[in-house]
Amino acid sequence: MSTIDIPIRSGKKHALSPWGPRTWPVLRHSKAPRPALIGAAVAGLIGAVTLVDNTFGVLITALAFVVVALTVRSGRLSLWEWVGVAGVLALASVSALRAAEWIVTMSTTLAIVVGAVVLSRAWTWTGIALGALLPVLLPVRVVRWTRRGAGSIDLEGPRPVRIGMVTIVTVALIVVFAALFGAADRRFADALSAVTPEFDVASILGRTLVFVLTAGGALAVSYVALHPPRFDRLAPSPRRTLRLWEWMIPLGAVVALFVVFVAFQVPTLFGGQGHVLTTEGLTNAEYARQGFWQLLAVTVLTLLVIAVTVAKAGRKDRGDRIALRALLGALCLLSLVIVASALHRMSLYEQQYGYTTLRLFVTAVEWWLGSVFVLLLAAGVRMSGRWLPRAVGVGAVLTVLALAALNPDAYIARHNVERFEQTGGIDVFYLSGLSSDADAELDRLPDFTRACVEGRGVVRVGNTWQWCTDPLVSVP
Repeated sequence: MSTIDIPIRSGKKHALSPWGPRTWPVLRHSKAPRPALIGAAVAGLIGAVTLVDNTFGVLITALAFVVVALTVRSGRLSLWEWVGVAGVLALASVSALRAAEWIVTMSTTLAIVVGAVVLSRAWTWTGIALGALLPVLLPVRVVRWTRRGAGSIDLEGPRPVRIGMVTIVTVALIVVFAALFGAADRRFADALSAVTPEFDVASILGRTLVFVLTAGGALAVSYVALHPPRFDRLAPSPRRTLRLWEWMIPLGAVVALFVVFVAFQVPTLFGGQGHVLTTEGLTNAEYARQGFWQLLAVTVLTLLVIAVTVAKAGRKDRGDRIALRALLGALCLLSLVIVASALHRMSLYEQQYGYTTLRLFVTAVEWWLGSVFVLLLAAGVRMSGRWLPRAVGVGAVLTVLALAALNPDAYIARHNVERFEQTGGIDVFYLSGLSSDADAELDRLPDFTRACVEGRGVVRVGNTWQWCTDPLVSVP
């Protein structure tokens, strides 16, 4: 064998990684392929053009990310991955349908998290939690990966300098001739101004930043699609070491306490306005807040108790499985009673004080937490919870989509207008902060009140002028 035939070893294949070579290795010689680099550049251009002024920008950019991921990876998508793609696109479409910034921000953020989790192919609680952190964990890896890929591009074809010169000359010729044609024909000039974006220094800098971030996001998607982590391997393995009586006694005591508490608290849980009015020192605000924090504390503690019990309790014997189903099922059902109580309390609060974004959001969270207990009941019936983490995530996505479909700002405005028609009082300062989604409902208000909602300090009524000084404005 000649020296030419002897393979040259390039050293270690994997660099040091805090995750370990089996979980998510750093591939020292991996480099971004050309389709990933081209796709990232195209996605960056799409983002720079559409994300600034186009209401469909988030959806179009999300579609570009999906195309890039499908281009660079090999093999068919699984059913779970197709569900993830549908979820990401549905969440990204909220920005095209709603003007309320809070629901758009929530949906877009959740779309990023869902995309990261689906790309990581996680199914355990540990894997999903770490998968959601991928946008924070990726930058250093992606920069090195991109640099190696860009450095390996074959430059035997057109040189970058020549490509740049041709581009500059082409743009210059188009600008000159378009300006001359515009000066020669007014209709052509109007059409040209309609399709030509206005550029200034701030706009150029903003679009450049959007291009960099979007291209970087597309490169991150490509990297994870080609080198997905295996965070599920970090999930703790179940170790069932407790005997039946060791877990049944404390869990049974908790269930018994829940039963006694619900029995004693029925007037408090579902007492309604009569209980509030007859209890000294209790207001609707305290009544609703107490119910919400009660729900939140019960949810967290119950989930913790269930997680520890499932991890430690044995289930080989039929008696163990029956006891586990009975006690955990009872715990979930009793928790659902408190969920219903909190929803009832918040409904009373909204009826008396009107609807706000925070109150509507809290109600949506309560419904989602209630669905978690229903899923836990289903997992208990099947005695299998492998599907549970993903199902809880799907529930969160559906909750946000349902909230967006409700058109929250319009919903809030509609109920506050109806309450105004009944009581004559309305918080114009709060309603003036709603987005344009609420305009159609607010147009039902009388002229004076509508003008106050629009933020006018002084409003003319007949031949006189009146001040909008009181936040709870009544019809004059």
